[in-house]
Amino acid sequence: MKRLIVLLSISLTVFLSSCLESYLDKSPESGLTTEDVFTKYDNFKKFFNAVYDGRQLDNTTWRDYNIKCAYPLYFNFWDQKYTWEGMTDCADMGRYMEGQTFKSGQVSAFVNKFTYDRARRPILGSMFVAIRTSNIALANIKMLQADQADIDDLIAQAHFVRAFAHFELFRIWGPMPYITKALGPDDQWDVKRLSKYETCAAIAADMDTAVTYYAKANRMRRDNPVPGGAGHLTHADQARPNGVAAKAYKARALLYGASPLNNDKGQKAWEDAAKANWEAIETAKQFGYELLTLAKYKDNMIGVNYTNEQLWGWSAGTQAYNAGNIQGFLNGVFAGAKTGNSGECPTQNFVDKFETKWGEPLNTPAERDAAVAANHYNEQDPYKDRDPRFYIDIIYNQASNILGWTNAKAQIYYEMKNGAAVYSQLLDQTYAGISRTGYYTRKNWGEQSVNNKVSPIYTMSLIRLGELYLNYAEAVNEAYGPNGTAPGADLTAVQAVNIIRARVGQPDVLAKYTGSKDDFRPRIQNERNIELSFEGHYYFDIRRWKTAPAAYAGPLMGMDIEKVPVSATYPLGFKHTRVPLSADRQSNWKDAMYYLPFNTEDTYKMKNFVSNEVW
Repeated sequence: MKRLIVLLSISLTVFLSSCLESYLDKSPESGLTTEDVFTKYDNFKKFFNAVYDGRQLDNTTWRDYNIKCAYPLYFNFWDQKYTWEGMTDCADMGRYMEGQTFKSGQVSAFVNKFTYDRARRPILGSMFVAIRTSNIALANIKMLQADQADIDDLIAQAHFVRAFAHFELFRIWGPMPYITKALGPDDQWDVKRLSKYETCAAIAADMDTAVTYYAKANRMRRDNPVPGGAGHLTHADQARPNGVAAKAYKARALLYGASPLNNDKGQKAWEDAAKANWEAIETAKQFGYELLTLAKYKDNMIGVNYTNEQLWGWSAGTQAYNAGNIQGFLNGVFAGAKTGNSGECPTQNFVDKFETKWGEPLNTPAERDAAVAANHYNEQDPYKDRDPRFYIDIIYNQASNILGWTNAKAQIYYEMKNGAAVYSQLLDQTYAGISRTGYYTRKNWGEQSVNNKVSPIYTMSLIRLGELYLNYAEAVNEAYGPNGTAPGADLTAVQAVNIIRARVGQPDVLAKYTGSKDDFRPRIQNERNIELSFEGHYYFDIRRWKTAPAAYAGPLMGMDIEKVPVSATYPLGFKHTRVPLSADRQSNWKDAMYYLPFNTEDTYKMKNFVSNEVW
């Protein structure tokens, strides 16, 4: 684990790996002194910016080793070809690969891909490196000779990044020691873990400090520091976090701390989370952030670099239909790749979370029967009159406006001819990366395919205003009930959810679900599943809510769609039958799966730090 840090020549690109050795060890040929690094603004900034852009050498290839490794979209850009959603009941991956092994309850054999493997997603190592870089920057900030606003901005970023890295470690591996100084060889490094709530509280406190310094630096919003107007979204440092994002991350951390998996403070934790999320909403609105309209809704994922709903975002630039980065969530049948791509395919379990356009839930047989009785749902015309987000998020059989495909409609069915199944265009059996569920993901799809060879911009909302309303609703419901408010707020939990629904044209939550916090809780959770679908939340949400055991219990279902003659029974000319996915694509739950394990060799070195269960 002990390696030297190298500062290479004028660029000061920092390749970081050790938790124990000094960052100021340098290659002799660099000619840089400690004073050169930390007194000159350009050098200091290049040193610190390794948290965003730093790389490490993997044999002969330089690989990212920075906080991007924890960004959900960046996580999707990996050669193992599965997503956070693909490791849950939310989605099945087209190709049978490691993601299915993960969701069946076996990860220890390849957990190094999440810890240190530079060719994959070394989240653990990258986050500890970012923490150490932030601590060194804070320890040496008094040496910096620069404008005070620039100094304050770097102090804010260092606190933000330190908190962000601890948060990502926390939600993947559980509570950690909260490291606030660069450990040296004589320091105690085998440190006890904090409690879960203590970890979230420490993250929130660091974000609070970040807010203070962002405000001093006039960086509450990078593209428009003056309250009252929207930004232009083209600032040179638009990808860097800001004060509004820090306020929002504090609120998110406190929501996690109040959640059933982590809460050892009871009601007070929910009250603190409600207050923090209200303050974050108010601050976001003060600085001109807003919910996008339905017409612009998908911009939060695709088509532009940044949006005015993203409090902090990351633009991944353009990605072609056949780009290697998107082979995980773009199915092979779209890319024209017989074997290479996998693809993220929503399960019927997740599709059922999309309500009717009248607001009726469809999660259970009883709920579907009630919608049928109201003449609002038909299992043989199942995609009619659904929540508008369904048509944005899901590619289903006969979905319209599928550019480049037959009749501009998605063909996801088979037809029996002479006793044999003849498969449609999007179920071409010669492709490994086709849907086994009857669905493809549309929300993060830029309409590109082998038949429509475009290269849209991919973007990621690391945190957006829409989430804050749902965070607020969840916390207020638990603290004060569905019709309560946080102190000083003028918005109830029910009203906050309805704001999110109204923006897409979905009616208010039905009154029969808003009478008590227990009745309203499932609707808040379902709203979050839909509003934040395929944005990297679901995996963590079902864990913090402790609903994962039921979700993984399955069975995971798909929709079998057979083309048949049009009739009164089959008005669309398709027979829809719910079917379980094959046994090898089902999921299995173990309580150890709340967190990833650590590498076995690391656990042997620990005495005070209690490791996670291996699974």
